Amino acid sequence: MSLAVATSRRRAPTAAERFLVYGVAGWAIDSLYVWLHTGRRRPSSLLNVPVYGLAQPLFEPLHDCIRHRPLGLRAMVYGVGALGVEYASGRLLRRLFGSPPWDYGEARLEIDGLVRLDYLPVWAVFGLGLEHLHDALLGEAAD
Repeated sequence: MSLAVATSRRRAPTAAERFLVYGVAGWAIDSLYVWLHTGRRRPSSLLNVPVYGLAQPLFEPLHDCIRHRPLGLRAMVYGVGALGVEYASGRLLRRLFGSPPWDYGEARLEIDGLVRLDYLPVWAVFGLGLEHLHDALLGEAAD
């Protein structure tokens, strides 16, 4: 193997590094979304970083399993899955800290103040975006 070939290969990030990338990327996108949606200029809570980081152990295997399925099906699976993770993590954060960093209690289509069903399309699009991030992190060609 030539030196040029050996130095052109990059090491794939570890699972822990990908967890952090997903966490920070999700937190940044969440902060931007909240700012655009509400005008609130302060960033989202850092407690959201590990919630978004769950994309590493939960999203990656799911994406690998359904990557060749139709776009609409993948979007629906991601949207429903994200709502499930948001609900479960919100319950855990409520138990640990008294409340999660988000409160949807005043929303029309909320469940226990932890998820908004009208955000299903937002989470679906977010999941489709994660497909590209996942492939980029692992150096895989997107289909």
